[in-house]
Order: sequence, then structure tokens, then C-alpha cells
Amino acid sequence: MPCLAHAPEPGIKEQGMDVQGLLDEDGIDRRGFLKCMAWAGTGMLFTVQGGILKSQPLMSLFGSDPEAEAAIRKATFSFVQISDSHIGFSKQANKDVVGTLQAAVERINLGPAPDLLLHTGDLSHLSKPEEFDTLDQVLKGVRTTDRFFVPGEHDVLEDGGKLFRERYGRQAKGEGWYSFDHKGVHFVALVNVLNLKAGGFGSLGEEQLSWLRDDVRNLRSSTPIVVFAHVPLWTVYPEWGWGTDDGGRALEILKRFGSVTVLNGHIHQTMQKVEGNVTFHTAMSTAFPQPKPGSAPSPGPMTVPAGELKGLLGVTTVQYRQGQSSLAIVDSSLAAAGQDQKVSIDNFSFSPATLTVERGTRVTWTNRDDIPHTVVDQKGGFKSKVLDTNDSYSHTFDRAGEVAYFCSIHPHMTGKVIVH
Repeated sequence: MPCLAHAPEPGIKEQGMDVQGLLDEDGIDRRGFLKCMAWAGTGMLFTVQGGILKSQPLMSLFGSDPEAEAAIRKATFSFVQISDSHIGFSKQANKDVVGTLQAAVERINLGPAPDLLLHTGDLSHLSKPEEFDTLDQVLKGVRTTDRFFVPGEHDVLEDGGKLFRERYGRQAKGEGWYSFDHKGVHFVALVNVLNLKAGGFGSLGEEQLSWLRDDVRNLRSSTPIVVFAHVPLWTVYPEWGWGTDDGGRALEILKRFGSVTVLNGHIHQTMQKVEGNVTFHTAMSTAFPQPKPGSAPSPGPMTVPAGELKGLLGVTTVQYRQGQSSLAIVDSSLAAAGQDQKVSIDNFSFSPATLTVERGTRVTWTNRDDIPHTVVDQKGGFKSKVLDTNDSYSHTFDRAGEVAYFCSIHPHMTGKVIVH
């Protein structure tokens, strides 16, 4: 990739909802809410067409599905999101964040060259110039020419974001927000980490919201909108401050548009939610995972066995095809092809619900619920015993195809393994 931050271009080429409110309106408890948020895992391509969410396997991007490849080739363009690289971090959760960022670059380069790369914050861990230098050097390896950045809270520690803006947002407005257009899509970069509220909630502020209103005022409602910011604009988990206190006001400004995609980082894991015309998507980190909401006393770097780390890190690829209002979102983990994969049974659901693997891959299901479950192939190819809490079952997939499975005790629980 050419120099990340300094290529002169037109425009900026360098560079909620409340959970309790949902409970009140829908009558779902928090566990039900988390289940509905759809842990998307790392193996599916999501396509929004006419307001309908469709999906296809991640590996469709990498040579295994000619029909999907043809659709991608017809796309107007594609772009990649990476997030939370935390260059400078060296604790137990990942002592080589530069290496895993390089692995992310290699994964990006497996597919067609993207037009753009978006980084949704926490480029650095301590806002140091040498950390930004290292990130810039690594990202030169991505085969694209345009790169765009928003800051995370770790990028503004020392000086309120002054150094970040000098390097990545010289033509930005206010404290770093900006917009640009690319092949029919309007991109909006928001900053929500400079005035964190009590509990760690992100905040946009009146000045930025006023700018956003003016920025989209003259756009047609048919214009696809992509918003990217560090902290999720929707309230993922209020107890950990995973949300933006005035994010709902930004979404209100955008409600007249038929296709709005909101890309965030910060929580170091993939979550997706569709609310009307808006698709919310959070990306995995390239540095280290964080626990699922409520599964630990607090958020923060999560140490996992070394062999599992890359399966919890990754990148996101998005394709857009002009005239169809479609955005296709793919999450790709950094795990090597064929590496053993794990599925968690939690809150009466399989996570990830759809898994894409190579032939010869062993998949292990582990029951994290306090209720017994089973894992049963719908066509009778395999069947587990009754799995009590913390029990596991493994099966090796040696034939290509799609394998649908379910829990025979709770048949509404379903999953799928796609084998290439």
C-alpha cells in the first residue's frame, strides 16, 4: 500500500438505542436481547438488498464459489474495515500485535484489491508517534490507494487527538469528523471518543451533530450511507459503556435514507444488528479479543490459548453494487484454513450460527448454558450425547457441502457448517 497518511487527494483521503428502552418496548430480558443481536461469527457475507438481509459464506471471496465470485466482480467497488490494532500493546493477551496486523494485511490481500481501507480506531495503544509510524508501515502492504481513519480513545490519550488529526485528518472538520463520496456511496466519519461520558459511553456532541445534519441535507434519500466511528453508535451493553449516548440523534438524522450501514470497533468482536433501514456492524480487533458482554467482571484484553487467538481476530470486507442499494459485509478471522474450529452453545443459540471450514476441519461444540443441549445433523450424519454444562462434542468434516444441524431437545436452535 502507498503511504497511508500523506497521499494528496481531493477531500479527506488521508486519514441509540438504549437496552432498557428495548426491554420496555419489546418485553425481552437482557439475555434475549443479546441473543437477538446475532453474534455473526467470522464466516458469512451479509448482503442487504431491498431491505432484506441475505448471507453467503466468507470463503466465497477466496476461490470456492464461482457464482459468488461473479457477483463480487460485478460489484461497483469493495472496501475493507480493520479496527483496534493497538500498536504498542505487549501484554499477555497478544505480545505481537504487529504480527497479527500483518496477518490481517495478508488476509485482505487474498481477495480482490479493495478500493478503500477504513480503520475504525485505536490504531495505537498509547498515542505515541512511533506507534503510528509502525501502523503506517504495515498498512502499506494492503493493495489499495485510499485509506481513511477515525480515532479510538487510545489514539487521543496525550493531546486530545492533536497528533492523530495532524497525521490522518488534516482536512477534517471540528475535532476530526469528515465525509466523502465514492462511486455513489456517501461515507461519514464521526468522532465519539473525545468527550467520553460517565461509564465510558461515547459522545458526538452538538457541533458534530449539527455538521452531520448539514452534510447530508442535500443528498437524495436513495443515496447509500456508510457511517464509521470507533465506539458503537448503538447501545451494545450499557454496563460496560459500550454505546454512544447521543448516537440515536445521529441515526434520527439519517432515518430518511433507504440504506445506512454503521461500522464500529471498540468492543473487539463481531456483532450485527438490523434496525429498519440501518445495519449495525462491529468489527473484530487485529490485536486481542475482549469478553462477550456480561461474561466477565469488566471489559479488557482477554487471554486465550495461543492456538485460538487468530480465530478471534480479523477484518471486515464490504462490497457495493450500484443500482441495487446493496452492501455485503464479510467478517474474516485470521485463523489458518483447516485449523480446528469451536462453536459455543450459549443462551439457547449456537455461536457462530454459521461456520465455514475446509475439509478435514474438526469442529468442537461446548455447552456454556446451564441447560443440557445436543448437536444433531439434520441428515443423520452425526449426533452428540446430551451435553451438560461445559460438556463438549467434536466432529470432523471430511466432505464438501452444507451441513445443517440442530438441538434435538430445543429444535428451534439451529446452525450450519459449510465445508469447502
